[in-house]
Amino acid sequence: MTAAPAHHTATEGADVDLPVIELARPMPGFPEHRHFTLVALDDASLLCSLQSLEEEALRFLVVPPHPFFPEYAPVIDDETVGELGVQRAEDVMLLLVVTAGQSLAETTVNLAAPIVVNASTMQAAQVILEDPAWPVKAGLATP
Repeated sequence: MTAAPAHHTATEGADVDLPVIELARPMPGFPEHRHFTLVALDDASLLCSLQSLEEEALRFLVVPPHPFFPEYAPVIDDETVGELGVQRAEDVMLLLVVTAGQSLAETTVNLAAPIVVNASTMQAAQVILEDPAWPVKAGLATP
């Protein structure tokens, strides 16, 4: 089931409808939050806010991996692919959760647990990767 678009007032005051991302399984520590919108925080959409529709104050800073980590190519398990209904690799959108530091040099992203989004259905899940090559805290380099 795909949720209706969320109504959002942009910073410029314009009302926009944003697609709703529905988590097939909640993020760890947030069992009651399953519906989010993705709001770009900059013109290039490199920094976004994944905002809960159940609780407006709950937001995760996220970034797409490839501008920062061009070699990032995690293997997503078959169970998650099936759970999200992914039919084609090009439908997969990855997001990395950002932990903001006091400065950009202290800001990290979680490469070990990306949020996998089926861009066709807007179903998503945070996946804990089994590959130890991807750290939980990787420095966020400037693209």
